[in-house]
Amino acid sequence: MTRLNPYISFRDQARPALEFYHSVFGGELALDTFAAFDMGQDPSENDLIMHGQLETPAGFVLMAADTPSSMPYTPAAGVSVSISGDDEAELERYWDALAEGGTVGMPFETPPWGGRFGMLTDRFGIDWMVALNAS
Repeated sequence: MTRLNPYISFRDQARPALEFYHSVFGGELALDTFAAFDMGQDPSENDLIMHGQLETPAGFVLMAADTPSSMPYTPAAGVSVSISGDDEAELERYWDALAEGGTVGMPFETPPWGGRFGMLTDRFGIDWMVALNAS
């Protein structure tokens, strides 16, 4: 099976972001540091995340890493992570958790096409869209 998975780049925020997403979605979180693979060029960055992966019970796979200071970094822009489905209670729980400490762009409400839909930027600057499929 082939999958498409979001891979988010951070500057020094991959660990707290992935731990936050783990608290939102549950599942198994694996974090590998630069030091674990002897990849740290700057000793102060040894504990940063070279690769992190969250696999959730719902089947989501979300990956992230820190960008070392020796490399150029541009914060995420122009892309949103989208979650959609039929379980309203689950989607509302995700929405509420992701919105905590973030900025709501469009409340999770009923749009003209039915169902529910909302957009937000979480506390780590990542844009999310949450959609309850119209019945």
